[in-house]
Amino acid sequence: MTRLIDLARTGGRVFSGGWREPAGGAAAVVEPATGAVLAEVGVADADDIDEAVRGAGIAQPAWQAVPPLERAAVLRRAAAVLTEHRDEAAEWLIRESGSIRGKAEYEVASTVDELWAAAALPMFPHGELLPDPAGRQSSARRVPLGTVGVISPWNVPLLLALRAVAPALVLGNAVVLKPDPRTAISGGHLVAAVFERAGLPGGVLHVLAGGPKAGAALVRNLGTDMIAFTGSSAVGRQIGAEAGGALKRVSLELGGNNALLVLDDADVEAAAAAGAWSSFFHQGQVCMAAGRHIVVESVADRYVDALCRHAAQSTVGDPWTDDVTLGPLIDVAQRDRVDRIVRESVAAGAVLREGGGHDGLMYRPTVLTGVTPSQPAFWEEIFGPVAPVIVVADEDEAVRVANRTEYGLVASVHTGSVSRGAALAGRLDTGIVHVNDPTIDDNAFVPFGGRGASGNGHRHGIGRNTDEFTQWQWLTLPGAG
Repeated sequence: MTRLIDLARTGGRVFSGGWREPAGGAAAVVEPATGAVLAEVGVADADDIDEAVRGAGIAQPAWQAVPPLERAAVLRRAAAVLTEHRDEAAEWLIRESGSIRGKAEYEVASTVDELWAAAALPMFPHGELLPDPAGRQSSARRVPLGTVGVISPWNVPLLLALRAVAPALVLGNAVVLKPDPRTAISGGHLVAAVFERAGLPGGVLHVLAGGPKAGAALVRNLGTDMIAFTGSSAVGRQIGAEAGGALKRVSLELGGNNALLVLDDADVEAAAAAGAWSSFFHQGQVCMAAGRHIVVESVADRYVDALCRHAAQSTVGDPWTDDVTLGPLIDVAQRDRVDRIVRESVAAGAVLREGGGHDGLMYRPTVLTGVTPSQPAFWEEIFGPVAPVIVVADEDEAVRVANRTEYGLVASVHTGSVSRGAALAGRLDTGIVHVNDPTIDDNAFVPFGGRGASGNGHRHGIGRNTDEFTQWQWLTLPGAG
């Protein structure tokens, strides 16, 4: 089978009116586990972005005019292409982003789901008949926005790019995608190659990896009608301010400092397993990771002991060559940030119960107890394999502590009573609540999104994407309706 990624043709290039060399030059893609150079990719500068937006604007009207079922067929073919090349896609996710194999395979499968779900969007009603006092035929219909700019992150690069790109395209928009240059292949070249193989018309999709200046150019350009951003809350605030000044739509899917609550009637062993998964999955580099384990005092000792066992039994190493539980952190800057938060928290009174060390980018799963609001482990989104434990007296204090954050993405409640968990969910200031499950969960069919510093209320998912990536147009025609 012919490989999907052909670096002899695409290496050092961006996908914008075909594969071309960018003005911004090129950069190496480095394997975090080994430091090996995997590929050379093109890096866009502001001029490259502006050229891509112009090209997208030219191509968009003809793409909008393509019958919806034909646009949907392109998405179905894209799903088939990615399915055929799922092993190759997983390989890039493992080597480029440090994913363990299970995470990589799950990400590819979830991305295929997103493509199939997006392909169904044109089948949904896209308008309404309205009453009209003048006796005209009056209707409201959803029409494309125009050109959508997508800025996607490095941690789940393929899924979090396609989650916005796929619905935006099938609903008639052109897209300019700027993936993070650290995962320019799995978050960019794969996307371009899949749609190129699926027969998407030229100029409708542009894929240009780049840094902050390229992202700023995409947000600033008046030719983008919407910006869909997934990343840090700090950058999201900047994008929101810039886009708001230009009166363009913006979707912000940002960070989290998520609470996993363990009540006095919980199955402690099951809760600890869920807690370990929630904090250590993909080295904690997930916006849904559990950043605070809030445990009622009567079960705290047993919970911490069980959580420490999970951390101690985890293996850390190169996920491409070894069967490990955790792979590397993405780079030295992220490793140093995680280590700083752990060291500063311990210096402020937290107790290091497990882990805390690293070998290169391989950071051991870490459990901190005695965590209080005076420590950075309480407030900051760690984005590393660290489980801070906060002990509380009862359920009411657990809720107060859980809500003591600017973030509002997800919470998980562990209890022996489902009805108790459901009632408590209504008291948590988050966009998502799970009962007796990990904090990390997502699929193509739910209204995924957060509140506060976790986002601006945008929701991804099959039932909401039409609202997000189209706009209303009121149409009247003479004569009786």
